[in-house]
Amino acid sequence: MVVIAGCVIVRDNKILMVKEAKKKCYGQWNFPAGHVDENELITEAAIREAYEETGCKVKLTGVLPISCVDFKNGETHIMVRFTADIVAENIKFDTEEILDVQWLDIKDVKSMTDQELRGYDTSIQFIKDFEDGKVYPLDVFNNTKYIR
Repeated sequence: MVVIAGCVIVRDNKILMVKEAKKKCYGQWNFPAGHVDENELITEAAIREAYEETGCKVKLTGVLPISCVDFKNGETHIMVRFTADIVAENIKFDTEEILDVQWLDIKDVKSMTDQELRGYDTSIQFIKDFEDGKVYPLDVFNNTKYIR
């Protein structure tokens, strides 16, 4: 099972999106997100991925409903998307991983096709949940690292 953490960053009806450079999703728009590393808190991963993929420092403000995606290859991904505000905007990115970073109008993202938007079903659901106010407090995450 893989845990993916990312951010839905909205300002003035625009979402900060990244255009993927990875071969399997080349040219598709996505929320800044990525794998949670071993021994990393999910909240830390979301902040790190937002910074790595956009160059922007963010502050998490809430969490959207969590999704589970089962792939045909047998892999399962748990998708955790946080809402976040920009603390320091300095858009820069690694062109080997990201082709572009832009603030896109929410309605334009919602009208993208499944070829344009990575993880189309879950991405649209995250936007719908955001618009429906399904944003939950961050204290649902314990954020304590337990070592055994």
